[in-house]
Amino acid sequence: MEKLSLSKMLCMIFVFCAATAISLPAQTFTTLFSFDSTDGANSLGGLVQATDGNFYGTTFYGGTDNDGTIFKITSAGTLSTLHSFDGTDGANPHAELVQATDGNFYGTTTNGGAYGDGTVFKITAASTLTTLHSFDGTDGAYPERVLVQATDGNFYGTTQEGGAKNDGTIFKITPSGTLTILHSFDGTDGAGVYAGLIQATNGNFYGVAADGGAHGYGTVFKITAAGKLTTLHSFDGTDGAYPERELVQASNGNFYGTTWGGGTHGDGTVFKITAAGKLTTLHSFDGTDGADLGAGLVQATDGNLYGATKIGGAHNYGTLFKITATGTLMTLHSFDGTDGGNPFDTPLQATDGDFYGTTYEGGAYGYGTVFKLSVGLSEFVKTEPTSGKVGADVIILGTDLTGATSVSFNGTAAKFTVVSSSEIETTVPEGAATGTVEVTIPTGTLKSNVVFRVTK
Repeated sequence: MEKLSLSKMLCMIFVFCAATAISLPAQTFTTLFSFDSTDGANSLGGLVQATDGNFYGTTFYGGTDNDGTIFKITSAGTLSTLHSFDGTDGANPHAELVQATDGNFYGTTTNGGAYGDGTVFKITAASTLTTLHSFDGTDGAYPERVLVQATDGNFYGTTQEGGAKNDGTIFKITPSGTLTILHSFDGTDGAGVYAGLIQATNGNFYGVAADGGAHGYGTVFKITAAGKLTTLHSFDGTDGAYPERELVQASNGNFYGTTWGGGTHGDGTVFKITAAGKLTTLHSFDGTDGADLGAGLVQATDGNLYGATKIGGAHNYGTLFKITATGTLMTLHSFDGTDGGNPFDTPLQATDGDFYGTTYEGGAYGYGTVFKLSVGLSEFVKTEPTSGKVGADVIILGTDLTGATSVSFNGTAAKFTVVSSSEIETTVPEGAATGTVEVTIPTGTLKSNVVFRVTK
């Protein structure tokens, strides 16, 4: 066999490296803001992108009374504190907000309120806060996670403790504040519910309990709007343990989630589970690629799943990662403390294609940060809500919608009004079918990140 000359070998290495560099998307990490405690501290919740194009979030501590805050931040990093909790109106918000169809934001506080067991609140974009409900233990205690506004217009959520057996509850609450307990956990079907719910395409709700179940390591469950609960899977440690964050239903119909511990190395897992309850462990973390997953997953426009780990990685301050639907994982960023540390919640993919999130610690003052990660994904639009019948009002959220010339639902043209560069108002047109929503702007066509379901 002919030996390669040194020059030929170097040439081949150069070509290979160049090809590799070209095939990998550019990754740019930016710290947008560092909390200093007066404006909030130690964010445990993620961000929501609102119809005004800005991001809204919460901090667990900090603010005027050190009971946590609600804030708004622009994509350029300008932050405004909208509300400081004082205990009487709630304390220590743990979860991201949800912007409802009425334009207001809804959320929960883990502590405070009339009985000290947490609250459900509403806040306007102009920062007027209303306490909708104070938990008293009998109806739940310590709600930690995000609410979901269902197709019936009501909100559904969970509490960590309280209820009939003090193992947590699932509740429904109307926009005006009327609360109904749908289920009280008893340990055998789960306990310690740190995660919120998601409403699947079949109309049912899916979630996880961090403890309890057949082996004491937590469960995955399904619950109907009427309150009928089915345990789909009980973790046994080898396949994961202590799931703490919401599931995500991917475009293939399956659900994906994370566990805080368990797996091959005891550092947590990423799993897939079908609607019928068949679970597959996709990845077991080993510390070098992250550990202790306090965040869930988001399916981005490239079809891959993105998430975060609390600790581990190159500097043990946590990581941001990408994982394919078949389980191939890539670490995108390792926090080093100066740029943030210990992310506790799922990054948000904004309509500019980039990911935005928060960290619990680190940054310039040690109280956490707001960050942006760009991996080269393109702009898109998202609809609120993601389903509706013909004639239903729909808001389309985007980044640069000024000058839009057409809107269509799976190819059927719709009438629309451009409200701002970040918002379009439209209605589901006659003849529309389930499919992608498209918006044509002067620079091209933007597609929705998820399919819009046309219901009857």
